Amino acid sequence: MAERANLKSSFSSTVNQRSDELERIARDILDHPESGYREVRTSKLVADWFRDAGLEVQTGIAKTGVIGMLDTGKPGPHISVMGELDSLIVPGHAHADTDTGAAHACGHHAQIGSMLTVAAGLTEPSVKDGLVGKISFMATPAEEYIELEYRESLLEKGEIEFFGGKQEFIKLGFFNDVDIAMLTHTGGETAGTLGIGGSNNGMIGKTVQYIGKAAHAGGSPHLGVNALNAAHLGLAAIHAQRETFRDADTVRVHPIITKGGAAVNSVPADVRIETYVRASNVPAILNTSEKVDRAFRAGALATGAQVRITTNPGYLPAKYDEKLTDIYRHNAASLIGDDNVIRLNHSSGCTDMGDVSQIVPTIQPTANATSGNGHGIDYMVDNYDLAVIKAGKAMGMTVIDLLADNGEKGRKISGSFKTPMSISEYLSRMRGFRSDATYSE
Repeated sequence: MAERANLKSSFSSTVNQRSDELERIARDILDHPESGYREVRTSKLVADWFRDAGLEVQTGIAKTGVIGMLDTGKPGPHISVMGELDSLIVPGHAHADTDTGAAHACGHHAQIGSMLTVAAGLTEPSVKDGLVGKISFMATPAEEYIELEYRESLLEKGEIEFFGGKQEFIKLGFFNDVDIAMLTHTGGETAGTLGIGGSNNGMIGKTVQYIGKAAHAGGSPHLGVNALNAAHLGLAAIHAQRETFRDADTVRVHPIITKGGAAVNSVPADVRIETYVRASNVPAILNTSEKVDRAFRAGALATGAQVRITTNPGYLPAKYDEKLTDIYRHNAASLIGDDNVIRLNHSSGCTDMGDVSQIVPTIQPTANATSGNGHGIDYMVDNYDLAVIKAGKAMGMTVIDLLADNGEKGRKISGSFKTPMSISEYLSRMRGFRSDATYSE
């Protein structure tokens, strides 16, 4: 116990000496946002930092992902500490890219900062020497499940198979020997707290194309087939299904029209929609997906249009490990007080940490250091000391607990985990979600 306490003290002291640097990196990423599978600058920044820290570095994983490996040289558990590289698309945000609209309106820049905080402290020789096993610092791309047509184009070119970065990491084998995984997200719960536990919805993604027939919108609309009308009817039919969604399943369906036609004086012949189908469990996702597909087909049937519905695997529901959570809670409380460590409820949002949680014991605590609405123009990280430094310390001290004392706690956590599915079973399930069909009257 005394040795672990000394390791944590040395870890914390090292982080304190570098806190300004670590916060500065997070703010730099904030000012240079890049959306999923486009994070070229952010990826290079992280890779360069890893190299300077003496880590073994791999780049170009799932296009833009980076891994920095810290190997103690002693057998023991393998822990993945993660941060997410990508931004959202939120034009109007104070830190949005003026050309692309990309903006860190979900706090991923602070995630990277907290991940680097863990690395900064654990690479200190006096800390590393007291640990066993390996730590993979994984900077993963494309957690935000957006720009679906772009990701479909990458799929068609064979550059990716899955739309989420952690899914690609799993497919590529980078979790084959990982025993435990963790990531700290920012959150908007009670300010100044760290949140633990909770769970998340899963989801699938759909792109929908209504194909009509162009004609003069004023002179001869009767010669056309209005794809926009078909889309409106399809969306209305989805709304008519909402009373059938069970509250316990926390279903969310939220489509957007990404293309509404070519010109105002022409009957729309090509209308496109993107949507999620979210729920707390896979049966509810699949059931709702069938209802949504029927609704979209109804719009085509009513107008004589065609509709192409492409469904892609999204993310699985997230379930966080309670034993691992308890170790993290103790460390978080030592930093900010027990009363400032709060329990999280189920969230209807989704994350590819859900996929990770299906194969290894996983936690995703939150650093409640933000203001504004998540994914909105007013979302800001207000407390970088909490979101980057203290969040990183809590994770790093948890890693020390897991890998000190010959990795006893880490081995127990990993050994007691009842894996919902193997990696091969996971990949088979995810591939089974994919479908692509065109329907006409």
